[in-house]
Amino acid sequence: MSEQNTGVVRIADDVVAIIAGLTASKVPGIASMSAGITEGWAKRVSGKNLTKGVNVEVGELETAVDLKVIVEYGVKINEVCRQLQQQVKEAIENMTGLTVVEVNVKVEGVDVTDSKGQDQASERRVK
Repeated sequence: MSEQNTGVVRIADDVVAIIAGLTASKVPGIASMSAGITEGWAKRVSGKNLTKGVNVEVGELETAVDLKVIVEYGVKINEVCRQLQQQVKEAIENMTGLTVVEVNVKVEGVDVTDSKGQDQASERRVK
């Protein structure tokens, strides 16, 4: 059996970040991704909203992912974040073949709007 050198496959950071961002947006309990002030302005200018709140480091065989999220009010944050970590890890490994060495999640806020888009915290006490 002979080996053939067919070349090198490199996966761009943005590809992994998009996979992570899209997967995260589908996890129940995640209201949205969060971006800091600097990142938010840069993404508005460049139009890269699919990777908002996502930072990745991609090597030849492995990748690490950092996510900044806003969770829905009333969810069990630790359970939602564990599910988020697992789903992002599986999606990246299945689509890219890279080994995900870590998925770090930073919860930066809680979304207190209800399904009608009204702020639950400012709901009137009397009707």
